[in-house]
Amino acid sequence: MNFEDLKPKVHALLAANNLNRDEKLKNLCQFLSDSISYYNWVGFYFANHEAKTLHLGPYIGAATDHTVIPFGKGICGQVAESNANFVVPDVAAQDNYIACSFTVKSEIVVPLFVNGINIGQIDIDSHVIDPFTEKDERFLEFVNQEVAKLFK
Repeated sequence: MNFEDLKPKVHALLAANNLNRDEKLKNLCQFLSDSISYYNWVGFYFANHEAKTLHLGPYIGAATDHTVIPFGKGICGQVAESNANFVVPDVAAQDNYIACSFTVKSEIVVPLFVNGINIGQIDIDSHVIDPFTEKDERFLEFVNQEVAKLFK
């Protein structure tokens, strides 16, 4: 699997004129989950800055009870405050982790910026310990740059 080979498909999925934004994001989540073997749950959370909460958007994977996450809570909540990527090689070793499922072993969260404001994030869980590399981070930053165009 080569991330560079996936980029044109990401662009094409998000450029589909016959779909609304949530449909495009759901299709993107499905594509990422299907294309990268260790992307077992792929979804978006979007920020409500007034309430200081994140709200679950389109996703693919096991159902989650975590539909609203306070800023600062868990990995996603920490990214909402830090505005920085957060890679967790082993969730069992992370203090401020919100357990979604016993099958989740690692997580990566990359913030989504529109006009310099962190409006949300892409969140990916894996059933594998420590699968995420700097290449995943750079690819997901590209994905979020493309997603940001849907909000402009």
